[in-house]
Amino acid sequence: MNNNNQKHIIVIGAGFAGLAAASVLAKEGFKVTILEKNDQPGGRARVWEQDGFKFDMGPSWYWMPDVFENYFALFGHKVSDFYNLKRLDPGYRIYYGINNYMDVPADMHQLEALFEQEEPGSSKKLREFLAQAEYKYRVGMGEYVFRPSHSITEFIDWNLIKKSFSIQLLTSVRKHVRKYFKNPRLVKMLEFPVLFLGATAQDIPAMYSMMNYADLVLGTWYPAGGMHQIVKGMVKVANELGVEIKLNTAVTKIETLKGKVSDIKTTQGDYHADFVVAGADYAHVDQELLDQPDRNYTPQYWDKRVMSPSSLLFYIGTDCKIEGIQHHNLFFDEDFEQHAAEIYTNPKWPEKPLFYVACTSKTDSTVAPSNGENLFFLMPIAPGLEDTEAMREKYFDLMLNRFKTITGVDIRNHIVLKRSYALSDFKADYNSFKGNAYGLSNILSQTAFFKPSMRSKNVKNMLYTGQLTVPGPGVPPALISGQVVAGELIKYFNAR
Repeated sequence: MNNNNQKHIIVIGAGFAGLAAASVLAKEGFKVTILEKNDQPGGRARVWEQDGFKFDMGPSWYWMPDVFENYFALFGHKVSDFYNLKRLDPGYRIYYGINNYMDVPADMHQLEALFEQEEPGSSKKLREFLAQAEYKYRVGMGEYVFRPSHSITEFIDWNLIKKSFSIQLLTSVRKHVRKYFKNPRLVKMLEFPVLFLGATAQDIPAMYSMMNYADLVLGTWYPAGGMHQIVKGMVKVANELGVEIKLNTAVTKIETLKGKVSDIKTTQGDYHADFVVAGADYAHVDQELLDQPDRNYTPQYWDKRVMSPSSLLFYIGTDCKIEGIQHHNLFFDEDFEQHAAEIYTNPKWPEKPLFYVACTSKTDSTVAPSNGENLFFLMPIAPGLEDTEAMREKYFDLMLNRFKTITGVDIRNHIVLKRSYALSDFKADYNSFKGNAYGLSNILSQTAFFKPSMRSKNVKNMLYTGQLTVPGPGVPPALISGQVVAGELIKYFNAR
């Protein structure tokens, strides 16, 4: 333990990465305090409750259940100690147009039958495709994501280099998928999961077809009570280990002396620590909280990063039940390429956007009154756009019209609760760089040691964690990021 109990660690931010880092460090005997800007823990996975409705404000997809099980196992717990999981079947629905949709079944035999129906002979190809995807998942999640990626030398391992070729780091998901399948509906289904990685299928390495394994084999799940139940479980573990969580405590300045953090200024007073883990928005910490000599990067560096999309979100409560939709619904009835170009190539508010609707009350009766539904509309948009109330309303109207046209259901006169959330809210609540929602895009030039460094180059007792550093965006990677950064901090003290 090396007298770790005498060392005080400050973690900035109570998101998934911050909570994970704090608990791993507390288990090792460190004194840990989390400073959280908002009035509840969870980062983007906060919850909003009003008039009998309960909304997950951020993440709504529960994938990679093994990552959560492995995390809680570190502390002698199981996921079921904190929440009950239900596998969704179908996992989700994709709308391609009016009376034209596909439900993605949980059962593999049904999935193969669906592929055969869409493209004769494709079920055999699906088995081969998913076998490759499983291999990539095992290698990626087992050998890549837990490396801190301080430098390329971590990856100079002949066995790992051979595996890098076999998991297809150097070709794209698009080429890989289209090598196996021609049917446009199947192609769209298989390219969809990489949207969580913040780029188009033509820009994401084929390694990430492992997301298809996570989707189609490991499945889409739902924690009863909502995604915030994960946060509650993590907070309970942190509390058991003695972690102190200070809410409504925004860090305003990190001062250094002789290359080490000396003082952490917050809205609730000053803090001192032996080490700092920055789980808040990396660009914000780097550019706003530190003085120029202590920063890792320049403003130009950050401006050149390829960010994942932001989102225009609406939390909607209705006074009626809605028939004919699933828990997760993807509206892919417009041209994906055009919407992608309006996010990445020529950033602007989209002309004909794709969007997503969750109806969690289809699965969970506790999130809406008995006669109503809990709806979550999400439209991906480019980060850094101008965000006005008029623009939000324009797109809300567009999505409602498309929802009515495609599903045949008009909810306009049944809305009893409505809240919007977009770029300016991401900036205000999370200090999110350019108002992004999902972090850094996982293109090859921003993978592993090409990501912003976990290690502070100029401040000896500071490390970064979360979605803008390794391993990347998403809830499971954030959980892993917290574990990796805790391991690096433990090494720092053990080496002294």
